[in-house]
Amino acid sequence: MPPTEQQNRPAEHRRGRPRSEAVERSIVEAVVKLLEEGVPLTQVSIERVARTAGVGKATIYRRWKGKEELFIDVLKDIEPVDPELPGTSVRDDLVALLESLRRRGLAKRSSALLYNVFAQMQNYPELWRAYHDTVVEARRRTGMEVVRRGIASGEIRSDLAPDLVNDLIVGPMLLRTVLRPYAELEEGLSARVVDALLEGLAPRGSERQHG
Repeated sequence: MPPTEQQNRPAEHRRGRPRSEAVERSIVEAVVKLLEEGVPLTQVSIERVARTAGVGKATIYRRWKGKEELFIDVLKDIEPVDPELPGTSVRDDLVALLESLRRRGLAKRSSALLYNVFAQMQNYPELWRAYHDTVVEARRRTGMEVVRRGIASGEIRSDLAPDLVNDLIVGPMLLRTVLRPYAELEEGLSARVVDALLEGLAPRGSERQHG
């Protein structure tokens, strides 16, 4: 292979063995199969997953450091996909973020698998911490970026800390999806929440004049 072609190849194809999507899919599906069969999270070992997927344990460890990291990818696979923000406005991005939260709430209500996994996670501190650090915090950072953009553009008042503003925005949807599991999660709820909050979070008169 000519040197220039070698240099232009992506780094991941020049190092180690290529990752096989088919193998990874079979491993993820093996975990889902075990969970659907009622095997508790704490009993889903790497050895059991390897046996179910028809691969060696080393194959799994080449892709995931351990059980928690594998479970995070499984959860990402069975949860609704996080949205790509439209980027048309701060308001539209906040609606998209809340709509994603609403859809995850609906999915947990309709999917026995998701419901059982999240219920079990409360008793599995290592997995809950890994999920929080990897998934929840990433979503929170995305929300904070949108809030900061709204403050910088003058759409959101600047006298409140961005993390408080973010909590005020996601709080109503979290209340309905977590603390009130039978509350309505109707179409259009995300837009109504965001519009009501942005009206209250709009810069005050003096702030508008100086903005």
